[in-house]
Amino acid sequence: MADQGSGGSRLPLALPPASQGCSSGGSGSSAGGSGNPPPPRNLQGLLQMAITAGSEEPDPPPEPMSEERRQWLQEAMSAAFRGQREEVEQMKNCLRVLSQPTPSSAGEAELAADQQEREGALELLADLCENMDNAADFCQLSGMHLLVGRYLEAGPAGLRWRAAQLIGTCSQNVAAIQEQVLGLGALRKLLRLLDRDPCDSVRVKALFAISCLVREQEAGLLQFLRLDGFSVLMRAMQQQVQKLKVKSAFLLQNLLVGHPEHKGTLCSMGMVQQLVALVRTEHSPFHEHVLGALCSLVTDFPQGVRECREPELGLEELLRHRCQLLQQREEYQEELEFCEKLLQTCFSTPTSHVLSLHSPFCPHCSSNKGVSPPPPSLPPLSPPLEGALGEEEGHDLRGSGEQWRGPQQAEPRNKKKCCSL
Repeated sequence: MADQGSGGSRLPLALPPASQGCSSGGSGSSAGGSGNPPPPRNLQGLLQMAITAGSEEPDPPPEPMSEERRQWLQEAMSAAFRGQREEVEQMKNCLRVLSQPTPSSAGEAELAADQQEREGALELLADLCENMDNAADFCQLSGMHLLVGRYLEAGPAGLRWRAAQLIGTCSQNVAAIQEQVLGLGALRKLLRLLDRDPCDSVRVKALFAISCLVREQEAGLLQFLRLDGFSVLMRAMQQQVQKLKVKSAFLLQNLLVGHPEHKGTLCSMGMVQQLVALVRTEHSPFHEHVLGALCSLVTDFPQGVRECREPELGLEELLRHRCQLLQQREEYQEELEFCEKLLQTCFSTPTSHVLSLHSPFCPHCSSNKGVSPPPPSLPPLSPPLEGALGEEEGHDLRGSGEQWRGPQQAEPRNKKKCCSL
């Protein structure tokens, strides 16, 4: 009786016999006939099973490699190492071409041939340095010193933009190379190219290299701040080169998302006013990134929200007009979402009510009280752009006088709802 009473609260010390819980037909004999030992019934049996399993014969050694397979493997390894050695030799040859002095007393044809040879060397190096091992070898061969010291700011534009492209290619996602490039003072030169070079291709490639040096690179970003890089980015967004504008706005948005601690510095520079002024220009696909940067600037940052609410900016009315223009345009849905998010964040306007808030003149209302229709505040939308998308601190953009458009005149802010809706 004691056993029956304790069976519900204590586990048995031994496993049940193999025949229990099995179908009729002699499970014991089937277990024995299978060649497998019976399961252990207690701790002693479990220990014996472990000892037996450990003493079994190990697996037979693998068969020796055939001579044909061994020869194939050796040839494959030799080809791989030979390819790496050949690429290093190619880089050395390119550096020999780039290290030659420029002919001083040569004719026009000879100078053109010399430039073409140097451009070809830079292009080949850019292709080879897509491989990270080759990029490291290129730096060990003092190639980066040659690029920064001789080609980045001197010579024809074809050499300058290829040098900037090669710097960006080598530096991308490689911390050791980024540190070497920053130590050579390349970022200061790249910012000067972006800000002042007369060739658009040079400026676009310089921006590419800058992006490779400051994104996910703390030392590069700090140097970028000391060199007033945000002001240079803003001036780049005000240029007429569409690709340069898009890439500059995209980099600004990325830096704001990754480094929100610099929002205060940007607000003190007048970045909110500059971004709003850019949104008021002729519509362009790069407005999506400008509005994205503005969204990042105000997210969880009350100072940015307060500046967006300044009446002289007229931002609320501008955003509501833009929302009306972007409705039913699938290619501009991301820009529309940024507009709605800004309205929600800065002006507490629910997204569902954005389109129900009209300007003082409403074509659906019978009583306009003598209000004339307002002139169109925004130009027609432009088609989306394909393939456009990788020294002083605290400089005030509002006081620089260069391409600053000043505060915009506030538009009427009457929030009267349309009576017919």
